[in-house]
Amino acid sequence: MPLTVNRRALLGAACAVALAAFALAPQLTQHNATAAMARPAIGDWGVDLAAMDKSVKPGDDFFRHTGGTWMKTTQIPPDRSRWGSFNMLAAKSEEDVRAAVEEAAKRNPRAGTVERKAVDYYQSYIDTKAIEARGLDPVKGDLARIASAATHEDMVQIVAGPDFRANLPVGMGVTLDAKRPNVYIVSVGQAGLGMPDRDYYLKQDAKFADTRAKYRVYVETLLKLGGYADPAKNADAVVAVEQKIAELHWPREKSRNRDLTYNPKSRADLKAFAPDFPWDAGLAAYGIPQQNEFIVVQLDAVQGLTKLFRETPIETWRAYLTFHYLNAHADILPKAFDDASFEFNGKVVTGQLEQRDRWKRAVSQMSGTPFNAAMGEAVGQLYVKRNFTPAAKAAMSDLVENLRAAYKVRIAKLPWMSEETKKAALRKLETINVKIGYPDKWRDYSSLEVKADDAFGNRKRENAFQRARDLVRLAKGADRNDWGMAPQTVNAYYSSVWNEIVFPAAILQPPFFDLNADPAVNYGGIGAVIGHEMGHGFDDQGAKSDENGVLRKWWNEEDERRFKVLGDSLADQYSKFEALPGLFVNGRLTLGENIGDLGGLNVSLEAYKISLKGRDAPVVDGYTGTQRFFLGFGQIWRQLIREDALRNQVVSDSHSPGEFRANGTVRNMDEWYEAFDVKESDKLYLPPDQRVRIW
Repeated sequence: MPLTVNRRALLGAACAVALAAFALAPQLTQHNATAAMARPAIGDWGVDLAAMDKSVKPGDDFFRHTGGTWMKTTQIPPDRSRWGSFNMLAAKSEEDVRAAVEEAAKRNPRAGTVERKAVDYYQSYIDTKAIEARGLDPVKGDLARIASAATHEDMVQIVAGPDFRANLPVGMGVTLDAKRPNVYIVSVGQAGLGMPDRDYYLKQDAKFADTRAKYRVYVETLLKLGGYADPAKNADAVVAVEQKIAELHWPREKSRNRDLTYNPKSRADLKAFAPDFPWDAGLAAYGIPQQNEFIVVQLDAVQGLTKLFRETPIETWRAYLTFHYLNAHADILPKAFDDASFEFNGKVVTGQLEQRDRWKRAVSQMSGTPFNAAMGEAVGQLYVKRNFTPAAKAAMSDLVENLRAAYKVRIAKLPWMSEETKKAALRKLETINVKIGYPDKWRDYSSLEVKADDAFGNRKRENAFQRARDLVRLAKGADRNDWGMAPQTVNAYYSSVWNEIVFPAAILQPPFFDLNADPAVNYGGIGAVIGHEMGHGFDDQGAKSDENGVLRKWWNEEDERRFKVLGDSLADQYSKFEALPGLFVNGRLTLGENIGDLGGLNVSLEAYKISLKGRDAPVVDGYTGTQRFFLGFGQIWRQLIREDALRNQVVSDSHSPGEFRANGTVRNMDEWYEAFDVKESDKLYLPPDQRVRIW
């Protein structure tokens, strides 16, 4: 189980997000709709005016004012749980990857090349006839090992194996050491749930109770399909032990607190801290029998889970692991398994109506959602050759520096921060590293064997390949050329440990950036998003690392207190947003992303003002520059989402739903009130003394 605790993506795995780039070219600062040499992809100047619902006042619901008509006239595709600007760009990326792989296949690349491996992996995944013909033969060996496990030590040895993919209540993974950014270390943390979050087990309302009942049916179905004895009785045992696991888990908002999750221990400390777990057996199977340094993430949860593991009979763990193993591989097993998985994981959890085309799922499996797919850079090399240009990278670099300059201006003017802390913040700002497009050095795939007719074997070998890479990183330390996302991933992230922002190639395209669009729109779109990523270095958790990425206190204590007060106010605001009847946004869980949105939009507006160099922005189609800036921001969040997917997001995602990312951000900015003449009687109105101003 990889415990990637130091990366902050723009959106979570459930919904990949699109970004793009804008170069502050001199001619663009004077741009207007009639003077453009080429038309933008959207409308006359970059905003879809037809998508707006002008019957909704901006001050009542900016989200629907900017995209309400589009939302009324658009339907979510049946194979999706949500649909909006981000998802449409992600769909385009899927098409681009498919085209790149199919073009490579026509060239019939020679055996052993990265091209050949990417093509063969893709072909193996879409070859459902071969998967069906093999039946359960690929899993018989692992299932037999699980069935013959006589002790808890046996069980841990199976799960810790290099090519095994499944859960136990305690997980281990290789991650960067938050206090030694050039060192990798083994993290130990809570794991083991088959549903998305502890709340699915603990909340007592009717919807979650219904989901639990359907999960119980799904567990029984997979056990029965796998030939497990007495599947009904054993499904009851699996669900019962997962209920106990959930009761021990920390809530997500607690797990994101970096002050609580950095707990270094030696091997002797770890064994004394949690003596019930067979650490020696697990570490030997993992490939690190001599490992002596660990970080425990959720202290008392891990302690309780190790005790639960030992106290629960091995018979229960055999049934539990059989289910989790089949669940983890259902997509590359015969259709009955795949269909059963979709019925629960797709229809029940996210409300998705139809299974996605096999080729789309192949692309997703290869690319990663969002971090560290073993095949990501193999496919990425094909994608980049076909879709990425140096001009896009140069444009993105320019914009990042514009946003950096705007952050510098904002930090210097902060009324709540002392001069001492401002100097440290500016040092951190100046040292933020930027990665754009794709790695300077591609991952070496020479040791990975891929077969065109063996989807299951490919996954096992892929798992082992990733484990071998992790062991090398543990031994050799960090290579700062490494990327956590593949180039074709439509997302971006900030790494607190390396103090860097990373923008894969796939995000550098419309609709978030268009060279022919009005600069105000580009700043409201991609500018705000880049500001968001940079802002993660200064959110409630990212701000705990210094300019070198070291987790330590670098704030004046009084500044830290004032910052917390501001963060608490923002968290309280978002906790009042009701996503579904009785289900409110968790302002604590989403605080870092909300700070990123608010800071990013403020800083991008600052950058837009700087770009005007004292001139007034032109009025275009009756809209001022500031209005166009906010319209660009509002439209990137337009989205339709199914009720089950929304419930899942609110419970398990650190990102607020798009509606609240739009409305919750703008209502804290004085310029938005002025631009749209928002009155005290409007629904989004906040009195000036309640508007949160952080960065």
